[in-house]
Amino acid sequence: MAVDNALSSPLGPPVCEKDAKALQFIEEMTRNADFVQEKVLEEILSRNKDVEYLKRFNLDGAIDRKTFKSKIPIVTYEDLQPEIQRIANGDRSPILSSHPVSEFLTSSGTSAGERKLMPTIKEELDRRQLLYSLLMPVMNLYVPDLDKGKGLYFLFVKSETKTPSGLVARPVLTSYYKSDHFRTRPYDPYNVYTSPTESILCPDSFQSMYSQMLCGLLERHQVLRLGAVFASGLLRAISFLQLNWQDLAQDIMSGTLNKRVFDPSIRKCITEMLKPNPELAEFIRVECSKENWEGIITRIWPNTKYLDVIVTGAMAQYIPTLDYYSGGLPLACTMYASSECYFGLNLNPMCKPSEVSYTIMPNMAYFEFLPHQPNSSGLTRGSPPKLVDLADVEVGKEYELVITTYAGLCRYRVGDILLVTGFHNSAPQFHFVRRKNVLLSIDSDKTDEAELQKAMENATQLLQEFNTSVVEYTSYADTKTIPGHYVIYWELMIKDSSNSPSEKILSQCCLAMEETFNSVYRQGRVECNSIGPLEIRVVKNGTFEELMDYAISRGASINQYKVPRCVNFTPIVELLDSRVISSHFSPDLPHWTPERRR
Repeated sequence: MAVDNALSSPLGPPVCEKDAKALQFIEEMTRNADFVQEKVLEEILSRNKDVEYLKRFNLDGAIDRKTFKSKIPIVTYEDLQPEIQRIANGDRSPILSSHPVSEFLTSSGTSAGERKLMPTIKEELDRRQLLYSLLMPVMNLYVPDLDKGKGLYFLFVKSETKTPSGLVARPVLTSYYKSDHFRTRPYDPYNVYTSPTESILCPDSFQSMYSQMLCGLLERHQVLRLGAVFASGLLRAISFLQLNWQDLAQDIMSGTLNKRVFDPSIRKCITEMLKPNPELAEFIRVECSKENWEGIITRIWPNTKYLDVIVTGAMAQYIPTLDYYSGGLPLACTMYASSECYFGLNLNPMCKPSEVSYTIMPNMAYFEFLPHQPNSSGLTRGSPPKLVDLADVEVGKEYELVITTYAGLCRYRVGDILLVTGFHNSAPQFHFVRRKNVLLSIDSDKTDEAELQKAMENATQLLQEFNTSVVEYTSYADTKTIPGHYVIYWELMIKDSSNSPSEKILSQCCLAMEETFNSVYRQGRVECNSIGPLEIRVVKNGTFEELMDYAISRGASINQYKVPRCVNFTPIVELLDSRVISSHFSPDLPHWTPERRR
């Protein structure tokens, strides 16, 4: 399709008129970022001027930044929880937003162990869809001919529940996949999936994964890109293939679908495409029966140009394994989003993972930035903190993201720490550094130090009758296994060797820790199988003194040294592992059921 020169973009030559308009929109938004931000805040405050929350702070109808910043406090989820709970319980009055709350999007767990409930409104789906619509036009600038094949994406819905008011509560991607925006999306030759929508929407994780993998194998020469939301999800798919390739090959050989996939809608759509193919079945048997799975992705899907997965933040730990299975294919991180708000996109998606920066789209919400001071809450007593506007952040500095959304979150601390790497036009670009205070993460779980400490306390109660205590501990997210799992290193003080805790007791300690973790972790263990059993590795006495000696040898102050509650530096992990005298795994799954909102 010829593209009008008037629609060409500084980002690069678009492949079609639709892409040209998307790239032009990005340019317009980022060229006038501060002006767009001002208008976004005015619109949010104008439409919500009569809501209970804003009236509480006597804005008196003001919609300017100065008044907003001087009167509206910076808040966390715990600050807003009473209002959110009222909405969940059925209060229909305009509490946070003038537009009715359409559903709740569930985020990572609270200190009480339940998922956070993020109120959202119907139009937010349009805003999220807008950001999605910008991803392929940018990708097409870097990877040619993506309209000549398909994407093999492993996408899943998760459990949802209802609040007492009847409003549904579910993860943001489940909300999107179940929406008309996704289910009835128009055909786009640059965005065709091998997975049928019926497979994606199946709530049973085995049937969903099996049918998506089968379709990906049937169309292996059509696949130009492989993806999942997180890197851990794509590795789980490879592990699934390792466990189930024989059944998958048998289905392809016979042209009949395995009886373990019994969802009627999946069976109907796959039966129509599944025909006996002995040649493909034999190819899969030959490749998958090999002991060496290095490069298995490009061996089975030889036309794959890149992997589309998030490998920033905690997901960076999976990069070596992805490189192994893919033979070093490029890793594309395309967008930056959360349950609270969608933020922006990567304008250079084929860059190295360590160089990924996201350009914040200023039309998505009103953004402020709290200068981040390590080992500080960021808020000082006395004068209120000075937050920086989107266009005023400085390159090389770290900030905590603070958002004000159309759905009613006002000056809400997201908890993401971002490093400013540059600007595209007047819009800043950010490298995602980490989640604030998060120690351990395997998939979508996030465990902080307080939660780990609470789990430790519960587990060590089981040691009391053996007159045994934990001298010191640390933790590690082991991603060499699929799925990854938490490893807790314990140094024990056993006061009576004739009455030391048994293997069974130490295994029960693992389970006690898992029972303490939040529902996101427990759902990953029970429903999603995205997290493996927790492991306790008991180390020799004196190991943590050696750890301190090592840290001091590298320049740490002996006066200020504290045992790190999480380690990821390879030499330290190797030191700890060299001192392990026994390993113990959780013997059972922790308790988990979809949360019933009270």
